[in-house]
Amino acid sequence: MSISFANSIAVQGRARALVPLCVGAGAYLFFLFLGDTLLQDSDSFWQIKIGQWILDHRAMPTIDFYSFTRTGAPWISTSWLSQVAFAFSHAQWGWAGPVILTAAAVALTVAIFVHFLEAHIGAPRAVLFAMLALLLSIHHVLARPHILALPVMVAWAGLLMAAANRRSVPSWTWLPLMALWANLHGGFVLGLALIGPISLEAVEHAEKGRRLALFTRWVLFGIGALAASCCTPYGWRTLQGATNILSLGELLTLILEWMPANFATFTPFEGALLALIAFGYYRGLVLSAPRIFLILFLTWSALSHVRSIDAFAFLVPLVLAKPLGEMFPQPATDAAGAESWPGRTLTALGALMIVAASWTSTSLYLGHHRFSFTMTQTPVAAVDLLEQRKVQRVFNAYQFGGYLISRDIPVFVDGRAELYGEKFIMDFFRATEGKKPELLPRLLDAYRIDATLLGADAPGPQILDQLKGWKRIYADDIAVIHVRDSADGATAAPAK
Repeated sequence: MSISFANSIAVQGRARALVPLCVGAGAYLFFLFLGDTLLQDSDSFWQIKIGQWILDHRAMPTIDFYSFTRTGAPWISTSWLSQVAFAFSHAQWGWAGPVILTAAAVALTVAIFVHFLEAHIGAPRAVLFAMLALLLSIHHVLARPHILALPVMVAWAGLLMAAANRRSVPSWTWLPLMALWANLHGGFVLGLALIGPISLEAVEHAEKGRRLALFTRWVLFGIGALAASCCTPYGWRTLQGATNILSLGELLTLILEWMPANFATFTPFEGALLALIAFGYYRGLVLSAPRIFLILFLTWSALSHVRSIDAFAFLVPLVLAKPLGEMFPQPATDAAGAESWPGRTLTALGALMIVAASWTSTSLYLGHHRFSFTMTQTPVAAVDLLEQRKVQRVFNAYQFGGYLISRDIPVFVDGRAELYGEKFIMDFFRATEGKKPELLPRLLDAYRIDATLLGADAPGPQILDQLKGWKRIYADDIAVIHVRDSADGATAAPAK
């Protein structure tokens, strides 16, 4: 090997080491530029409110104190650490804080993802998979706790698959990663569920004489991971709280992110599924039984709930990485140059330059751009009127709950569906969406409602227009207010 050729390989090795960081920086700047699109879910309001409460009181919530329909009912926050992070960033930089935090989490996710993939399929294919994963999950990239847990999910799955590929067990030093995940978001139960099939992948390909010992070590690791998931302020109750949402039955079909995938129109997810099937047939992709089970499980999850599409997008490639690497072998590279002291120094300098450039770009962008929450979730003028009238009990639309909480107004309902239960919210939706309009006056009377705050495009306001004892006092493109005829009030604001 000539000296010039060896130097070229060393340079390539150093460049490859920076690929994950470069891709991550690109993803960060992309989502920073699209920052306003990350502020579209009113749940962000109550997430920040709870995080600020934790910071102010140095305590954890154990009951509800934001609604008047469930006041004092048991409730725990399974995303408390994410909520604290969002609250702190919001207090420091306004809405720019959650946007930067979300974009950074996506960047870290992509960097970890590319790092694990390029070891098997090379940097170009790894970057392509990263772009496809972002395309599939972009609808769910919001300033909410699940995004802060996304890099932990990819790192956890990548470490498990790497151990299985080595026919060994993950190091116990990685168990704090599960503890971190359990404090960030309730999705950590997926990480626990992955241990079983991935352990079978490792055991199946191990030598016969050491399979039992390897399986035992995986079982012990699983027990350790379960114990680590309980290392939260709530202990074992975190597990219960994380799974309560799955018991909501029919209600899950009405909450947008929990709806099943809809193939009525062509979507990137549908295209990804068809491409995966076509590729498997065309190339004759052969997988072990555990890997097939993992892909089927992730596909079923994504088909059942659209919020699981991001797990499908980032985890399926990790499952396929080794088989794909065997189908498309990479040319051997000499990593000695990259691993030497000068190589590591140059790589570190390159990484610092990328981070510095990203932060400089952030500062310049924030200098002339102010992030704001989407107006469809923030009925500002309507809530101002309710405050002027000193209304006590507001029957609010589901999507307005988070904003009302941010304004310190007790809510009828909000995004914490597990707190209210299936029957309560199903009755609410049936009453306000016109499925069972006769339920509406019953709910208004049962909860002694003073005023209603419903979406302008929902059937509820039209039902109230015809309901005796109620009158419309305000309407705009976002919200409509009705009050009881007997309510004391000043001159009604004109409908717009």
